[in-house]
Amino acid sequence: MTAYARAEAVQAGRAQPIASVRHAHLSTRPLVFVPLKLAGEAAAPLGAMAGTHRDDPHLLVVPQPRNRDLRFAFVTELAEIMLPYIESFQQASETVGTKEPYERFLDAPQILVPNPGGIGFTRLLGRSTRFRQTDGPYPVDPSVPVLGRWLTFLAERTEFAGASTLLAMTEMLALHWATGQSGTEDGNLAALLAWIAPPEGMTSPKAASRAENPLLTPPAGPATDPGFDAVVLEPAIQAYDTTGSPAQVRSAIKSQLEPTWQLMWQAVDVLRALPEGASVADRWARDRDEFTRYTAHLTGGGPPQARLDSAVAAAMRLERLEDAQARYDAQRAFDDPLVLAEHRLTGTTFAGQVIAADPTRIVAGGRRMLRPLITVHTSDPIRLAPGQVLRSPARPGQKAEIIELDAGRITLELSGGMGNSLTPRAGSVPEIGERLTYTDLEVPSPRRRPPFPSRENTPWTHGGPPPEYVPTDEDAQEAWS
Repeated sequence: MTAYARAEAVQAGRAQPIASVRHAHLSTRPLVFVPLKLAGEAAAPLGAMAGTHRDDPHLLVVPQPRNRDLRFAFVTELAEIMLPYIESFQQASETVGTKEPYERFLDAPQILVPNPGGIGFTRLLGRSTRFRQTDGPYPVDPSVPVLGRWLTFLAERTEFAGASTLLAMTEMLALHWATGQSGTEDGNLAALLAWIAPPEGMTSPKAASRAENPLLTPPAGPATDPGFDAVVLEPAIQAYDTTGSPAQVRSAIKSQLEPTWQLMWQAVDVLRALPEGASVADRWARDRDEFTRYTAHLTGGGPPQARLDSAVAAAMRLERLEDAQARYDAQRAFDDPLVLAEHRLTGTTFAGQVIAADPTRIVAGGRRMLRPLITVHTSDPIRLAPGQVLRSPARPGQKAEIIELDAGRITLELSGGMGNSLTPRAGSVPEIGERLTYTDLEVPSPRRRPPFPSRENTPWTHGGPPPEYVPTDEDAQEAWS
């Protein structure tokens, strides 16, 4: 489907939608963060633009990126912007849960960066600062390690499918539109937006070609253009070394960041125009859960995130990642017919019309149970087998087990979602003539976690009980420092 949509985009000269709803939460008050780093360094900050209002960006500049004190002054200044923003979501909470009630913040912060490189920079910046000491040799401002922990938290959340606390705009746009360029070219925010919303009077291919010219549209970072580095940046840094004035560097960095800043807010407008998917609120609630838990961890004096997970922690994290991925895949498909259509091409999902129904069928076992049968006719290719359990987005709480497959005719036995009597609730059983889609995708239900061993009982096959983690100065020795 996506490949076909790309071909259509080439023919039409404009990006084609591959989603009918927005599959990510978009905050009413996001913080846009556009970082730049020094070429050849992993996470040495060169400058950034950050803020929550498109008309009021904060420009941060490191006039000499090789100077350690100036780098940490940059992080301190960034903390003065980000920490109050994060703390503003820690004021109001709600009580949720019935069996075991708990408190959860009503909202959570959301950081928007231009591309996956921005997420990588955020991760490394957090890793480079969360272990820093506020006393002793080379002390840093107390806000620096706190910001480092929050940046690490946000970066780690991006590994969970469907999480929205830190988003790369190129990934979000490419999730909802197919362009007439390659996936690699979609990594250019300006070119991607040119295909989705070209300037008035300009075709998308022409606008995208113009966007790829670094002299006309600077890269969205965190890497800078080599030509800019050689012709503009290096002389500006030399001028700072000679005169002590950061004006020339500041002007150079601003010229690179301002176009991307405007593109970021344009992307926000484009995404906000899409209606939010039905399951997005559920995933955002999970983000708020994690934000609440980590706030409690910090408030309680918990240590910074370890550089490496222990065996038990890694296994538990993997299980949570797999659960989040399965949930995200199913929820996206159930929310969006265009996404579900992609699964129809694999043969694990089909759409068809009900041609026969026995809504009052009763089966006898240990007790009498309502088990209606329906027969669906489809022309879709099918790679399913009798005994498989399917679900329909129209009735997600109802199971449909395949009883028989015969030349495009699928007989399904229904269970659940019909009430508690032997007479089905009105509308709970599909009627003859109704058109439905069935899929083998299933949203994982809340369940108990597997019985992982405690840290102290780590099996010998996984190294045995690990020593207690104690942060050291070596933890902070990263590539940029």
